[in-house]
Amino acid sequence: MSDVIEEIRRVVDVHGRLPVAIATLTDDADLYEAGMTSHATVSVMLALEDAFDVEFPDEMLTREVFESVGSMATALTKLRPSESS
Repeated sequence: MSDVIEEIRRVVDVHGRLPVAIATLTDDADLYEAGMTSHATVSVMLALEDAFDVEFPDEMLTREVFESVGSMATALTKLRPSESS
């Protein structure tokens, strides 16, 4: 799971357009409160799909899924169950 978290953090760092360094935020920090916009969320989602070779289904395209590194990790483990081990 730590590899998943590291990759999510890398993607958010590159695509999240946060005004603060992702390294300063905990895995459960609210990325929207930290400054991520809905437009940046789309960039993060697309980059995660590329990085993990998945496609987020419509029911996962919610603010809650992309709200934190932890919530994205949870969603990705649902899409790729083998990542949870």
